[in-house]
Amino acid sequence: MYPAELVKPMREDLTNVGFEELQTPEAVDIALAKEGTTLVVVNSVCGCAAANARPGAKMSLHNEKRPNHVVTVFAGVDKEAVAKAREYMIPFPPSSPSMALFKDGELVHMLERHHIEGRPAELIAENLVDAYNEYC
Repeated sequence: MYPAELVKPMREDLTNVGFEELQTPEAVDIALAKEGTTLVVVNSVCGCAAANARPGAKMSLHNEKRPNHVVTVFAGVDKEAVAKAREYMIPFPPSSPSMALFKDGELVHMLERHHIEGRPAELIAENLVDAYNEYC
């Protein structure tokens, strides 16, 4: 587990733009039971989360169509919440960072780490926007 003071700015990078932080398995269940679309960002301390994933997720929200709910769990910090979120992401293997779009609790779009690492934030945002335009 990472120290709280280390991850605080990484958490706030998403929560400051409206992402709800889910820190328990129960919070994940409640969030994914909501009607409509929900973007789940599995945040992490790695460089590709800072350079690509978080900026891409934030950029994607400037689209006319966007998820009804945006939430985040933090890998390496909120272990149980992340494990619960990953249960909803099966059949995809655990990866962080990653992003999943759900519609009425059903997984409809997934970005795994290998879709994020080494790709510019703009490309990640474009991928998410395409999913929003289809499902939101």
